[in-house]
Amino acid sequence: MLHSRAEVKPAGDAARRTGDREATWPHNASIPNNLVAGVGTPYSDDFKMTASRAADRPRDYPHRHLLGIEGLSPADIVGLLDRAEDAVEVSRQVEKKRATLRGRTQINLFFEPSTRTQSSFELAGKRLGADVMNMSVASSSVKKGETLIDTAATLNAMRPDIIVVRHHAAGAVHLLARKVDCSVVNAGDGIHEHPTQALLDALTIRRNKGRIEGLVVAICGDILHSRVARSNILLLQALGARVRCIGPSTLLPVGLDRFGVEIFTDMRKGLDGVDIVMMLRLQRERMNGSFVPSVKEYFHFYGLDREKLALAKPDALVMHPGPMNRGVEIDSEVADGAQSLIREQVEMGVAVRMAVLEALGSHLPNT
Repeated sequence: MLHSRAEVKPAGDAARRTGDREATWPHNASIPNNLVAGVGTPYSDDFKMTASRAADRPRDYPHRHLLGIEGLSPADIVGLLDRAEDAVEVSRQVEKKRATLRGRTQINLFFEPSTRTQSSFELAGKRLGADVMNMSVASSSVKKGETLIDTAATLNAMRPDIIVVRHHAAGAVHLLARKVDCSVVNAGDGIHEHPTQALLDALTIRRNKGRIEGLVVAICGDILHSRVARSNILLLQALGARVRCIGPSTLLPVGLDRFGVEIFTDMRKGLDGVDIVMMLRLQRERMNGSFVPSVKEYFHFYGLDREKLALAKPDALVMHPGPMNRGVEIDSEVADGAQSLIREQVEMGVAVRMAVLEALGSHLPNT
């Protein structure tokens, strides 16, 4: 059974095991040998960002790539959110086309299936005037045994300006960024990071709450397999929010307490007094074994319904990165209710990706 305990329990107190596997959320993303041999991890061990407020909020983005929330300062984050605010207004106009990236080439390279993220990046690039190409990995040379480095060299020879990459392996996007001459955006790498999802979530929260600092945000569900959870933890803490992680012990990674979050295995206790409830789906495609006894029991303890939502603040808002599994992690009444921001998140996704592409475009050479 799923045990629903009342106490706050650090995830590192005991290992969660399924068979002989330890349920971990690696603090260093490794690159599998089938991608490239002999390449070390490009990440540091320090993932906790400062929560100090940025007194100055420059709009200039100082980085060539967007590979993760880790490494961004609060000012970097706020600058991207401010750009995205402008992009929201552009997207709501009749004439949405801009010439910011006119003449530039954007390649969307997705090694995993995606509907929302890929279409969002495509729309964002086209609204900024870029020539956008979606690369179908299912029919590409990757399926014929080509390594990621070979793919990077091939794409680099086409002289793109921006490559948007989603890959099933943590660290793959960082590797590719070291092998190409253009800017690279991480659209999700394994269970490591999904920076633009965290940015759009932050934008949605800020537009509805007026701030992020001081808010209590509960991230609930399959945290072990979630790159969205990781990026959101880093971003929200960087901007001064308190973050709670809620889920069964089998879906909480060992070492999660190192991120400075509050950890609950009892959802009812964890939702007490929160401002934002962020639900995550069960990522069964990443599961190798049984992590929950049954969907019915999982929903009973960890599915968000009206009864559980009532334990949060009266003005609490509900979010979900999608796609939703109704009746598994969220009830339809809540997903479609007045407190739900799920549809708004989709709109903010286009605006945030426009902001990211525009920011990276400012670093592109003119010759």
